[in-house]
Amino acid sequence: MFAGLQDLGVANGEDLKETLTNCTEPLKAIEQFQTENGVLLPSLQSALPFLDLHGTPRLEFHQSVFDELRDKLLERVSAIASEGKAEERYKKLEDLLEKSFSLVKMPSLQPVVMCVMKHLPKVPEKKLKLVMADKELYRACAVEVKRQIWQDNQALFGDEVSPLLKQYILEKESALFSTELSVLHNFFSPSPKTRRQGEVVQKLTQMVGKNVKLYDMVLQFLRTLFLRTRNVHYCTLRAELLMSLHELDVGDICSVDPCHKFTWCLDACIRERFVDSKRARELQGFLDGVKKGQEQVLGDLSMILCDPFAINTLSLSTVRHLQELVGQETLPRDSPDLLLLLRLLALGQGAWDMIDSQVFKEPKMEVELITRFLPMLMSFVVDDHTFNVDQKLPAEEKAPVTYPNTLPESFTKFLQEHRMACEVGLYYVLHITKQRNKNALLRLLPGLVETFGDLAFGDIFLHLLMGNLALLADEFALEDFCRSLFDGFLLTASPRCLHPAGLGARLWHLGRAGAGVGSGLRPPAALLWPLPGRRTCSATCCGSSSTCITGWPRPGWKPCGRRWSPRARWVPCLPGLCRPPRPAPMRPGGEGLPQPRTFPPAERRGREGTLLSAR
Repeated sequence: MFAGLQDLGVANGEDLKETLTNCTEPLKAIEQFQTENGVLLPSLQSALPFLDLHGTPRLEFHQSVFDELRDKLLERVSAIASEGKAEERYKKLEDLLEKSFSLVKMPSLQPVVMCVMKHLPKVPEKKLKLVMADKELYRACAVEVKRQIWQDNQALFGDEVSPLLKQYILEKESALFSTELSVLHNFFSPSPKTRRQGEVVQKLTQMVGKNVKLYDMVLQFLRTLFLRTRNVHYCTLRAELLMSLHELDVGDICSVDPCHKFTWCLDACIRERFVDSKRARELQGFLDGVKKGQEQVLGDLSMILCDPFAINTLSLSTVRHLQELVGQETLPRDSPDLLLLLRLLALGQGAWDMIDSQVFKEPKMEVELITRFLPMLMSFVVDDHTFNVDQKLPAEEKAPVTYPNTLPESFTKFLQEHRMACEVGLYYVLHITKQRNKNALLRLLPGLVETFGDLAFGDIFLHLLMGNLALLADEFALEDFCRSLFDGFLLTASPRCLHPAGLGARLWHLGRAGAGVGSGLRPPAALLWPLPGRRTCSATCCGSSSTCITGWPRPGWKPCGRRWSPRARWVPCLPGLCRPPRPAPMRPGGEGLPQPRTFPPAERRGREGTLLSAR
């Protein structure tokens, strides 16, 4: 507790113990010790007896004096660090550190030593090693001192950063799998500035400070983790960290990061959720400005463009441009802005391959994508407009027109073989769903079962699709719509979905949305009761939440004997409760939706909050 006092010539408890051990008159020895080591003020000696009369212990008095002096000393150290020339103030601080460092392990004086170290731009290496070797001292020192330790100890810095990166990924996945989902509130709703106020980004920003070396270390960690996991959220963090430093006007880092201005411009586009012509030209200028010999910059640019928020903005802008081209009767190949959006998308989608192969050059644009796929997508837009106009015509002028219900084989092939086509196609599906275009959705759903890299069953697309499907709540009362959506698409995702629990949460949200939870709407029958001709259960142990037919749609699935109930629909079966299913009761004539079955209380039993029918 009193380590270091002897080095400064100040008596401590050990000295008092030795004095009392060797003296013959303890009271005189104590009085002499107090005189030599007390506060040397002549006027104080006559005032101390008054404290004794009031019952104030000398320890309490000396402790209050000590605390006051320590606070004054801390203020003086901070003042020295901010006044005068740099060389002079740093010399004073170094002298103070040399005199006081021996007291660093003394808890009452440790804050003073740490304050001196905090204001020194370069603490002597010997003292840094002593701090690093002692875990308690390391935890107690300020982040400014830790930066000086971290910049020469990458492993130690990695140990500090790793928990933050894990926390960041968990937060992103939690947001993706959240059941609090709607068209107006989804994963992409928070603005860039709001996202940068997150705990992880703020902590990383503080840890990096103005240290370029630490910033480079963080970027290297993010690149390594991105290569190892293919998790695109690391790309988001890379962009958020740079823009967080930009907001703090950390010129030491922003001026040396070649991606700064590009990221700044792209951040503005993400904030507006659209890439206009002016910013498109700026982004193009940054790409064209990459000089020969500096191609490695493309690796960082591609990682920033791989950020899901950037991909979302670019894809939405692409779909919007395609609609505008339909009205202008212009082909995709004649639109420079559209070609630039595709160029940026291609660069972002190729980020992992580029960083992995270390071949830094822009991927070639597929000619067929521009000359065949995009015109085909525009033809779908024309089909929608034609059908809508025909439906608005007077009855006597209306021709018998049916909405096209088939997809060109080439369109499905594009979705399966070309990532760019798949990305644009999926965002077009999201667009028509948000427009409540049921006919177009049912037409395109079969093409989503097999897509490039199963992108249609990716977390982000399913997250957005579930939110948009809430707008079609009334359609869930229709059997054909439910069959196409659930049997034809969503339930085929179970065996290959990256996060089966996430899919279950999304289906649960879809059930709430379709049932009008919180909106006062009556739940659509198709979500509350089995489909005609189906034997249904609510168990995920059969692999499905809407059917128990053996082997459907996967051979390994088994029937479950649980009777269906609205509350148990999304809850897994309990072990040992599976048995051959019973057919669902049908309406008279076997047509339409089955009648709801009710069971008397004696037939039901509760277990772990789940409604189960009696065996």
